[in-house]
Amino acid sequence: MFKIWIGALRLKTLPASVIPVLIGTAMAYYDGYFNLLTLLLTFICALLIQVITNFLNEVYDSRRGADTPERLGPRRAVALGLIKPALMIKVVTVLVLVTLILGNYLVLNGGGVFIFIIGLISLFFAWAYTGGPYPIAYKGLSDIFVLIFFGIVAVTGTYYLQAHRLIPEVLIASLAPGFLSMNILGVNNIRDIETDRKAGKMTLAVRIGERASKILYVVINLSAFIVPVILYYTLDNAYFLLPLLVFPISILICLNLFRSSGARLNRILAQTGMLLVLYGIASSILFFIK
Repeated sequence: MFKIWIGALRLKTLPASVIPVLIGTAMAYYDGYFNLLTLLLTFICALLIQVITNFLNEVYDSRRGADTPERLGPRRAVALGLIKPALMIKVVTVLVLVTLILGNYLVLNGGGVFIFIIGLISLFFAWAYTGGPYPIAYKGLSDIFVLIFFGIVAVTGTYYLQAHRLIPEVLIASLAPGFLSMNILGVNNIRDIETDRKAGKMTLAVRIGERASKILYVVINLSAFIVPVILYYTLDNAYFLLPLLVFPISILICLNLFRSSGARLNRILAQTGMLLVLYGIASSILFFIK
């Protein structure tokens, strides 16, 4: 049962919530702001919101028929009957309460109304991603959702919690993890094009097709590595080019993507998650070594 719940966490996707917090904190540290407790609570809340999203995704994808035996990705516990939907909802309810309690500290200790609103909106969209009358993931809007919440909101919100202010450079930096997180979702959706189409889950990949989706993956990948160049020219500091050391790895992943299809895309999904981790570490180190 422990392994079943671990599988439901979708560990390969969790870097999408951790790395933006790391980048936002590193930029705040660079500017002279840092609080360890705030960092730890931000990490935990970010992870909890993504886990809540993943668990709700299990429930609603199962109800809507998107998780079938034909699916090429990891088997989903709710769809297989290994976890009852009612139990998953109860666990989600507990996790939401924990998130609100921990988030309350962040709100009261400098986050204010800005962080309170971000927290509530994030929890709402964790449900609206696959639930409700207009599920985002079923309307081809999930890619924009990921860019906003796993890039812009996560990085700028983290920086604000540490520094209690915002600067344009943070907004620019937030785009890179957002782009790479979009590609984690993109590979997942490319792999599931056929089963998603049958279930009426009209993801962007279903709408534009496999080849166009792979080309879009490359464009988004390149866009992520344009961000450090922009920061370099904006702040005139060569350290901002450090993430470009990871660029050759991204090229190899793009090449492998065009050679892969079906279940082989699971490997590309894992590689994309690792690329996000490597990019996040490279871009954060430069702020900590100032």
